[in-house]
Amino acid sequence: MLQEILDHYTDDDDDNEFNTMLMADGFEDACIGIADDFMKPRLIYSVTKCLEILEKNMTPTEALEYFTFNVSGGYVGEQTPIWCWDDFE
Repeated sequence: MLQEILDHYTDDDDDNEFNTMLMADGFEDACIGIADDFMKPRLIYSVTKCLEILEKNMTPTEALEYFTFNVSGGYVGEQTPIWCWDDFE
């Protein structure tokens, strides 16, 4: 999904702000879209999918704790990815 999104929005133009979006390493399959807000375009990731990726190597509790403190808890500038909490069950 991430590659399809990037192919649609990015190009060889150095001034294209979509070329500078920050990606979350290891969570390519969890990317669900792009937010083009007032700051800079940012990638949107499904938290449910991120947790499923982490749960391949940890328990659900460990995955949630790791994700909360080590992934979604950091601010890395205007293009910090958006984490969509998409499981409302």
